[in-house]
Amino acid sequence: MHLPLFALGSATALFLALIALIELGRRIGTRRLAEDAEGATKGVSAVEAAIFGLFGLLLAFTFSGAAARFDARRDLIVKEANAIGTAYLRVDMMPAAIQPKLRDDFRAYVDARLAFYRTGAGADSAPYTVLQNTIWSEAAAAAKEAPSTPPAMLMLPALNDMIDITTTRAVASQTHPPAVIYDLLFLMTLVSALFVGFGMAGARTRGWLHIAGYAVVMVGALYIIMDFEYPRMGIIRVDAVDQVLVDLRGTLR
Repeated sequence: MHLPLFALGSATALFLALIALIELGRRIGTRRLAEDAEGATKGVSAVEAAIFGLFGLLLAFTFSGAAARFDARRDLIVKEANAIGTAYLRVDMMPAAIQPKLRDDFRAYVDARLAFYRTGAGADSAPYTVLQNTIWSEAAAAAKEAPSTPPAMLMLPALNDMIDITTTRAVASQTHPPAVIYDLLFLMTLVSALFVGFGMAGARTRGWLHIAGYAVVMVGALYIIMDFEYPRMGIIRVDAVDQVLVDLRGTLR
C-alpha cells in the first residue's frame, strides 16, 4: 500500500474513532447524571487529572524523543558527506596509477548511496557494499605495496570512517521506541476522548467545535510524532538534507 495514503487513512480512522468515543462518553455521562445527578461526577476529576496528566507526559516525551532522533539522522547525513569528502581528497596521496580507478569507484559509491535512500524501505544495500569492499581492497593493496609511505596509510582511517558511518546511519534509521510505547500512546488518546465526552454530559447540546477541535489536535499531534519517527515516509522528511550528498557528488571530478 502507498504509505502516504495509508497514513491518511489511519489518521482519518483515528479521527472518527475519537469522535465516536467522545459521543460514547457523553452518552454514558448523560445516563449517569440521569440516574444519580449528585454522585455522577464525584471522584471523576481525580481520575481525569491522573489520566490526562499521564497522557500529556507520555505525549511530550514521545514527541521530544522523535524530534531528537530526527535531528540525529540529519546530522549523520552531513557526517557521511564529510567522511566521503575527506576520503576522496586523500585519493590525491595514493599512487598515481590507481587514482583514476579510485575516483571512479568513489563517484559510483556516492551514486549508490543516494539511490539506496531514494528507493526507500526494503532498498538493497548490496550495490554500495560491493563498492565499499572494492575501494577498501584497492587502498589496502596500495598501502601494502608501500607500507612506509605515510600518504597511503592515511587513506585507510578515512575509508574506515566512511564505511563505519553507513552502519551508524543504518542503526539510526531503525532505532525507534518499543512498539508498546506507541500502543499505550494511542490507547491513552482513545481513553482521554472517552473522558472528554463524559465531561460534556452536562451540556444540553453537543459542542461540535470542541469535539472536532479536540479530535483534530490529537490526530495532528500523533501524526507529527510518527512523521518525525519515520522521516522518509511522510510529510516531514530528511530527503532535503540528502542534497548535501548530491552537492558532494557534483564536486567529485
